[in-house]
Amino acid sequence: MAKYFNVIGVCRPSEHYMVSLDGRLAEIRKMIDRKYYFAMNRGRQYGKTTTLAALKDFLQEDFIVASLDFQFLSQADFETERIFSAAFARRFAAVLRRVSEAAGEALDRIKEYGDEGCALSVLFEGLSEFCGSAPKPVVLLIDEVDSASNNQVFLDFLALLRGYYLQREDFPTFQSVILAGVYDIRNLKQKVRPDSEHKHNSPWNIAAAFDVNMDLEVDGIAGMLAEYEADYHTGMDVRRMAQLLYEETCGYPFLVSRLCQLMDEQIPGSGEFPDRQAAWSREGLLAAEKILLMEKNTLFDSLTNKLTDYPKLQELLYSILFRGESVVYNPDNSAIDIACMFGFVKRENGTMQVANRIFETRLYNLFLSEEEVSNRTFSAAVADRNQFIQNGILNMELLLEKFVVHWGDLYHSADEKFIEENGRKFFLLYLKPIINGVGNYYIEARTRDRGRTDVIVDYRGRQYIIEIKIWRGEEYNRRGEEQLVSYLESYHARKGYLLSFNFNKNKIPGVKEISWDGKVIFEAIV
Repeated sequence: MAKYFNVIGVCRPSEHYMVSLDGRLAEIRKMIDRKYYFAMNRGRQYGKTTTLAALKDFLQEDFIVASLDFQFLSQADFETERIFSAAFARRFAAVLRRVSEAAGEALDRIKEYGDEGCALSVLFEGLSEFCGSAPKPVVLLIDEVDSASNNQVFLDFLALLRGYYLQREDFPTFQSVILAGVYDIRNLKQKVRPDSEHKHNSPWNIAAAFDVNMDLEVDGIAGMLAEYEADYHTGMDVRRMAQLLYEETCGYPFLVSRLCQLMDEQIPGSGEFPDRQAAWSREGLLAAEKILLMEKNTLFDSLTNKLTDYPKLQELLYSILFRGESVVYNPDNSAIDIACMFGFVKRENGTMQVANRIFETRLYNLFLSEEEVSNRTFSAAVADRNQFIQNGILNMELLLEKFVVHWGDLYHSADEKFIEENGRKFFLLYLKPIINGVGNYYIEARTRDRGRTDVIVDYRGRQYIIEIKIWRGEEYNRRGEEQLVSYLESYHARKGYLLSFNFNKNKIPGVKEISWDGKVIFEAIV
């Protein structure tokens, strides 16, 4: 059977195109050799389960690996410690039944606990006996520990792991324990009661920090694509495509794999992409991104659901996206901690940024859609949109000119605060229905702040670079023009667009064209 890109469940090198995990596994092995206990907390579909499956194979020569998944335990299995002990013992014995080195009286005794149940302390005595008699060090992996969150029996289980860890010189125990899940088990209360400010003191305070990078890097993505190219000979520039995928996703594993899957399975034979050769291009990637941004999947469902569950998280993301606020990383801020835990944001130079362009655009679309029906700017764009596409080309000059007119009609008396907080949002509301379904847009995070935002629009293979800025005087405006010219250089573009929200009462609204160092700037002033 031919390999394919997989976004469901465990990825396996024998079946799927995937990034090599060798470097990641070697880093984790170092932690295991040091006898660390730790938690692998990452966002949804970040490769945790795939990593654990690969780690099991990677370690089996030197360790006995008991790899459990708490999804196999039901809520009822956590009702009492006797019931939990029986369920845990059954799973433990089951995953080791084919490991000949694990056989013996100690494992037989654990099997008996699975039949009759026992106190947790008795279960751990049996596990200690097993670890002491095993011919190799024993490593315990537990996936989906979220299933046990906020459960007293699970907390007692963690406490006993901690106790044996601290007394390992006297009582044999696991060489290493790895717990994997989305939620940091030090904040168990946040999963069940997101409205609560209560912090839970977890017995998992023995855990070492897990700093292993699980993002997919450009080199790794290129290796995966090279394997695909060897099979299909599309003629793609492997390195460039890997770089483009990384720029859109920042290496979020599900997003990389899903875009590749779409370019392999859905884009060829559709519209402007007759075959794989056409599909594996920058334009094919943008077409795949449009499909991805419109679909419902568990990752995007998690993103939107968490905004409802955690109002402070929604407020944080909104302020970053629309107000250009610089949010300094602070692990003690609950909203920041939650956003990091779910993988929605990342740290960049000490401040918080939305994790990748895909998330950014999805969030912009979500926040904007909540205002589309009632917003007059959006309604004006819907009424005007047919005039902006001429022979399949987006007329950005006319779009900006019309926006200036509508802004003057609708918000001519708006004060400075209103403009600062809403100007950029209203332009995106105007832009969105015009390019919707055909073009893409994203915000350049590197240049976004309270005074400046760069919007990149892709429409039928043409790119439009628009700087949106708040007027801070002539000198500031001139620096903005210089910055835009520099930005055009990096994008190898000759023409750029500047939208200025001007608070000066003596301003003259309208549009003009400026030549600068061989570049052309079309400036719109409102």
